Amino acid sequence: MLREAFTRRLKEAMKVRDASTLSTVRLILAALKEHDVALRGKGRTEGLSDPEIAGMLQGMIKQCREAIALFEKGARPDLAAKERQEIAVIESFLPRQLGPEETEAAAKAAITELGASGLKDMGRVMAALRERHAGTLDLGLAAPVVRRLLG
Repeated sequence: MLREAFTRRLKEAMKVRDASTLSTVRLILAALKEHDVALRGKGRTEGLSDPEIAGMLQGMIKQCREAIALFEKGARPDLAAKERQEIAVIESFLPRQLGPEETEAAAKAAITELGASGLKDMGRVMAALRERHAGTLDLGLAAPVVRRLLG
């Protein structure tokens, strides 16, 4: 399903001559092709599944955020703005992410359900959140919330 969405968005961007979206979608397709080729070497011919593609997109967003921090540190707001545009395009393919309040509610529910009582249980709570909210929860943002709730 996501593969078709990439192709559709690529064609739309070509028609309206949206260079920013076009380059980002091409970047996504190149990364997807790279992952598919790596999987073929391991004997998986069907390529990445949609949940795996979503994980790949999350990784790309993380890389963009790291680049933004470096560009801002290096006084390059033009390049940081370009990375923000890429994030917006990539996020448009993902399901809506949980907000801060929803993240905290999910963390509280997981803590209660697992009976977690201290920081030693953080790994179990994070694993439960990863399993239940795959693709909709940024674990990088959830970790400090879980740490605060358990601490």
